[in-house]
Amino acid sequence: MSNEGLLGRTESAVRDRMSGQAAGHGIDHVMRVLKNARMIHEHAGGDRIVIELAAVLHDVGDAKFHDGVERSAEFSREILSEFGADAELIEKVAHIVDNVSFRKRETADELSLEGKVVQDADRLDALGAIGIVRTIEYGAEFDQPFYVRGSGGQKTGVGHFYEKLFKLKDLMNTDAARKIAAEREEFMRQFLHQFFDECEIDEGEFSI
Repeated sequence: MSNEGLLGRTESAVRDRMSGQAAGHGIDHVMRVLKNARMIHEHAGGDRIVIELAAVLHDVGDAKFHDGVERSAEFSREILSEFGADAELIEKVAHIVDNVSFRKRETADELSLEGKVVQDADRLDALGAIGIVRTIEYGAEFDQPFYVRGSGGQKTGVGHFYEKLFKLKDLMNTDAARKIAAEREEFMRQFLHQFFDECEIDEGEFSI
């Protein structure tokens, strides 16, 4: 099977498995990550088919939708094996998928160049206008408010900006991703400034 054929069949399988999955982690997210990965690949290089397959498969078994158990590497092996992919290719993709998430950053194995491209592509989709929308979608899906005055440690959407999203720029692996991340982060900060102003919230409540 050609690389194009393998990618097409893999994408179709992922669409089926992720049907109905929302909260900013559905197939729309996957396709944006694929687009980002292709753009970064043009600047950073790497094995294109490994990058594209890992981008498409990186959230296929997201723990948020599988009772807290991360199954993306497991499902990646199943899907690629079904389509007769080479064993070496399968393991390269599975390794990326199993170590790319922000959640595993303290325990993850060292990523290949291809893995770093996919990781940057995924992290970019958490920033900018899309990042704001995804934060709100996630909160609506999992009953997390966007902001609570005097939250007392309660998880909120605004808190998520400071706990995770504003850290991503400095965690990017490639120059291409860092440039885009800086632009998107600035947009998000402007959004929060406006939100704080309209809601009469003291920005000092958060660390800018």
